[in-house]
Amino acid sequence: MSLTYKERLAQRAIQNRAAFSGLYKREIDKLHGLSKEEIDSIKADNTDMEIYAQLIEVVKEASATNESEAALKEQVLELGEIAVKIANKIPSLASLIV
Repeated sequence: MSLTYKERLAQRAIQNRAAFSGLYKREIDKLHGLSKEEIDSIKADNTDMEIYAQLIEVVKEASATNESEAALKEQVLELGEIAVKIANKIPSLASLIV
């Protein structure tokens, strides 16, 4: 049986709370603080915004589950070159990818 809209919202709220209070909270905040211009400077098309959104989701999931830095690095690298370039704009993420 599928969840109701309210149940899905409640689950998402729990996940977000875990992510925003987890191991990579600061990195999530800094990713959200990047301007569209900063992201567009990497590659000026819609791909960069899609990758940016995926990168945020990866970091949120890693934060919520307290994944290791090595696991987070692997996931960022799997997203590809654009994700790495965006992550490099956040010093604490950049240090993981080196």
